[in-house]
Amino acid sequence: MNKILVGSAKDQRNAEHEYEFTLLDFERIKNLIYKRAGITLSSSKYNMVYSRLCRRLRINGCNTFKEYLNFLERVNSSEWEGFTNALTTNLTSFFREQHHFPILEQHVKNRKNQNKIHLWCSASSTGEEPYSMAMTMVQVFKTFSPPVHILATDLDTNVLSKAESGIYPLERLEKLPKDKLKKFFLKGKGTNTGTAKVRPELRDLITFRQLNLLDDTWPIRGPFDAIFCRNVMIYFDKNTQYKILKKFVPLLSQDGLLFAGHSESFQHAADLIKLREKTVYELVKK
Repeated sequence: MNKILVGSAKDQRNAEHEYEFTLLDFERIKNLIYKRAGITLSSSKYNMVYSRLCRRLRINGCNTFKEYLNFLERVNSSEWEGFTNALTTNLTSFFREQHHFPILEQHVKNRKNQNKIHLWCSASSTGEEPYSMAMTMVQVFKTFSPPVHILATDLDTNVLSKAESGIYPLERLEKLPKDKLKKFFLKGKGTNTGTAKVRPELRDLITFRQLNLLDDTWPIRGPFDAIFCRNVMIYFDKNTQYKILKKFVPLLSQDGLLFAGHSESFQHAADLIKLREKTVYELVKK
């Protein structure tokens, strides 16, 4: 059998790896994460997969990847969450892709006569994106109690927990302007020195919820005035992207906006959405 030797076979004791990792193991993992989360892993990711899943083997007392994957595939295995969380990437920052936020601000200003503004951050990660949206809404309405509700969802329960806490190391906030830092965060003291926490008024604008974009049904209701789905579609193939975009359509208001990541293009969904400006889409009028 062909093997990718990135594990600790007996003749590799000097290597840093603990386990032998076969090509069959990697192919099984690729298939499982695709079915579970729609993520497509290229062959260049096998070292990353190995390093991220080793801890899951240790936690579950498994001696081989084959044993772990057999355990994972058992009916109603509780390990699916740990497996999925380990393989999902959560790179984010406050006001990432800065050009989107003035667009969101103007979009909401044009709708200020509505009773309430509804926004959805569909890949919220550790919370920087929905909190950036919330800060923008406070600025638009010039109050910490704007008529706005933000739904923030993510597949990864670990990052959702961090997002809900709203606590960040100060180095994660270094790029924020000082006026925003002072206005929207409370600096930690004592045992919390070196961290800052979002103000509770900001936190109250957001509902955090676990959601898998690949699920057949989503337990949410629209319409949303804007949906942020940025830098997550790049992990899906075109067919999966189209299925997700098709489910976004009925959840967007007729003149709502869909914000995508800088490297994402949805030309294959031209019957559903069209480009309005740089990585910002609107519905195709039927």
